[in-house]
Amino acid sequence: MPFNPHHFQFRPYLTRREMLRKTSTGFGMLALSALMADPAYAGPGKSAEDRPLAPRSPHFAPKVKNVILCYLSGGLSQVDSFDPKPRLEREAGKPMPFKTERTMFNEDGNIFPSPWRFKNYGKSGIPISDLFPHIGGIADELTVIRSMTAKFMAHAQANFYFHCGTQFAGFPGMGSWVTYGLGSENENLPGFVVLGSGGIPLGGINLFGSGFLPAIHQGSFIYPEKEEPLSNIRPRESDPRQRRRIAFVNDLDRGFLDRTDRNPQVEAAISNYEIAYRMQTEVPDLVDLRGETEATKKLYGLDSEVPAKVAYARQCLVARRLVERGVRFVELTMVRGDGMGSMSNPWDQHYQLVKGHTANAFVVDQPVAGLVKDLKARGLLDETLVLFTGEFGRTPFVQSTDGRDHNPFGFSLWLAGGGLKKGFIHGATDEYGYRVVENKQTIHDLHATILHLLGLGHEALTYRFGGRDFRLTDVHGNLIKEILS
Repeated sequence: MPFNPHHFQFRPYLTRREMLRKTSTGFGMLALSALMADPAYAGPGKSAEDRPLAPRSPHFAPKVKNVILCYLSGGLSQVDSFDPKPRLEREAGKPMPFKTERTMFNEDGNIFPSPWRFKNYGKSGIPISDLFPHIGGIADELTVIRSMTAKFMAHAQANFYFHCGTQFAGFPGMGSWVTYGLGSENENLPGFVVLGSGGIPLGGINLFGSGFLPAIHQGSFIYPEKEEPLSNIRPRESDPRQRRRIAFVNDLDRGFLDRTDRNPQVEAAISNYEIAYRMQTEVPDLVDLRGETEATKKLYGLDSEVPAKVAYARQCLVARRLVERGVRFVELTMVRGDGMGSMSNPWDQHYQLVKGHTANAFVVDQPVAGLVKDLKARGLLDETLVLFTGEFGRTPFVQSTDGRDHNPFGFSLWLAGGGLKKGFIHGATDEYGYRVVENKQTIHDLHATILHLLGLGHEALTYRFGGRDFRLTDVHGNLIKEILS
């Protein structure tokens, strides 16, 4: 072949890293990479560009380090769970005494009292329905908000609004914003993990996407019950062929990155491949529960004969193990209790409310209460925020003969963890549980408060995209100061 001077680029010297990469089939560079992945070497030896999930300093002293979101997709009924309304029972079967808004299906009937009794729990006396006796047992750890509102009553829009602060796809989710602001304390695991045993809420995987943030901040799905908990990530092989392949791909990737002037999206993709390699060692140990005591497994409900409850209990226990390992944001997916409704929205009881809510509550009640108790016993609750919520509530009047329609005008959720008033109720709906009448809050307010507890100012956490600065709370959001300790 004739000599082509364009194929040759003069280099006055060979760097040490290039030598390690190019000689002996790259084994030297592979050894260096292994060292640099170790926390003892990673800090001073690697730049922030090379460590996109490196821990970052918060804006101010945080109250918590991690978030666990127990998302009840479909919409839990507030008047059947955490917001008792005796007037519904007194006026059962009567028409609503005031004009109501159009509902999703517009099949509105008369007043429908709760089929469940409420009981005051703990020293705080928080009333909780018979749906959640185990959560009642942790009432003194809870901060209940009864005055949350949503902008949308369609599932997909409401799910995007709750996760991303907007009803549109293509925007970063809460977990992505948190890892963008704080990084992660474990370089061998993603900063944002979604436990995928249950169904994905309507809206799909974009609910957990990074949007315009670098792709390293998107949610990573882990399936705790599968032999291969992450797709295409198996336990690390000792086969030297794998090591050679990784060294070769790393060489190609870094060359391409240089040619693209260190394009952030390319950089994020390479970072994702690198963390996937490190996860081969970390993930099998993470999902292996054999080291947990039988008492701990029983606390979560792993001894249940109901497969759906066992699946959710496993999610809760793995969530604890994730925050122990420094993962910033963990979201649990909802496992359908009895075959009713869709996997995407198991709490969506437009009919057979009693059957559906009873089965779903049985699935989550003990595991979530066990999670809070376990976190507290291990000294982790003070640095972890647990959030238990759906995308909206349900109507106090009947749909069809035995269901409830969507109600975004006033619903309940609860939080537990550091920086919060414990055994505390904030806000109120009217006597029918329909509209907020005291301390009205929005999802933007909730986002602002979650970020605040993590030490992030919601107005300061921004990312420039398309010529403007974006943030999780957009141009809205106020800190819910009343619930802070």
